[in-house]
Amino acid sequence: MSTPLKVGAVIITMGNRPDELRALLDSVAKQDGDRIEVVVVGQGAPVPEVPAGVRIVELPENLGIPGGRNVGIEAFGPSGADVDVLLFLDDDGLLPNNDTAELCRQAFAADQKLGIISFRIADPDTGVTQRRHVPRLRASDPMRSSRVTTFLGGANAVRTQVIAEVGGLPDEFFYAHEETDLAWRALDAGWMIDYRADMVLHHPTTAPSRHAVYHRMVARNRVWLARRNLPAPLVPVYLGIWMLLTLVRRPSGPALKAWFGGFKEGWSTPCGPRRPMKWRTVWRLTKLGRPPVV
Repeated sequence: MSTPLKVGAVIITMGNRPDELRALLDSVAKQDGDRIEVVVVGQGAPVPEVPAGVRIVELPENLGIPGGRNVGIEAFGPSGADVDVLLFLDDDGLLPNNDTAELCRQAFAADQKLGIISFRIADPDTGVTQRRHVPRLRASDPMRSSRVTTFLGGANAVRTQVIAEVGGLPDEFFYAHEETDLAWRALDAGWMIDYRADMVLHHPTTAPSRHAVYHRMVARNRVWLARRNLPAPLVPVYLGIWMLLTLVRRPSGPALKAWFGGFKEGWSTPCGPRRPMKWRTVWRLTKLGRPPVV
């Protein structure tokens, strides 16, 4: 029999949710199968008390979501090479089922081209999965698993071979769209992404706009995402469609002002290396139900 895949977990925290963090760590420790090694990264804040055996890395400043997770990856060796799979979990989430890590091992072992798994996020009180937490356009049935073109940042599992091949999350994004950037690079390299409804993370229902920088960074990073990854003819199409969608949603005046400020910033500031995806990847994304123009 083959050796079970080694699984690690990366959790970033601002240190302000000690009870939720402890509950999450307890749920990781209860997972079936081999022990999961955990690294908790403090984003410019001390890490609350954690159980014995949990490693901590305390950063002098908040590097943002992708930057903090990249530090956690490297804590497992270059590109996470000390393990086969890394779980990325929000510090206020919780794994309600004990078989989630084992399901991940089985899924990755059974499909050598599977690179990323996106978990289903459900409210712990109502069991409801928000539409925005289903990473596909046809999101009316969150209980349907499927191939997808992106994944959820705080509830996922990534094969570390993917990170070694295409790189980690884009540090400069700080917050928003960093998952799609990695997803597009992974898909362009031939990897697949699955949304699994049976792999659940409990997380309180929240609105992404609770973050003060939400509208600016969503717009800025949308431009960076296109500039970095799309073939040149698709860049204006993708961004034009998203501008129209934003206007149709009728955000408040201050939100719209912040959005257009971020959109301008996305064009006027460096976005990192440009590696446009192949046209056959555009076709793969289209066949998967989400062409890279929306």
